[in-house]
Amino acid sequence: MGGYVYMLASKKGGTIYIGVTNDLSRRVHEHRQRETGFTAKYGAIRLVWYEDHDDIRDAIQREKSLKRWRRQWKIDLIESINPEWNDLYRGIGW
Repeated sequence: MGGYVYMLASKKGGTIYIGVTNDLSRRVHEHRQRETGFTAKYGAIRLVWYEDHDDIRDAIQREKSLKRWRRQWKIDLIESINPEWNDLYRGIGW
């Protein structure tokens, strides 16, 4: 089974949340509906970066790695594909 690692942000240069899932559309939708938790507390609901993997285990390892990265490295990764931090949610089926 495949998986995704993704980053949500509150705004350009704002709070970044990193997660992993086997269904990116569903999971981002869930983040947007939550009234509690990290994404609700910090408003990190904008999908700004994601990566797909053929195996969920690879996605989990990538998530763990990214969570150890310095903030600037995460920003550089986001901006390498999404310099304006546009919300990519509409492009994944919603």
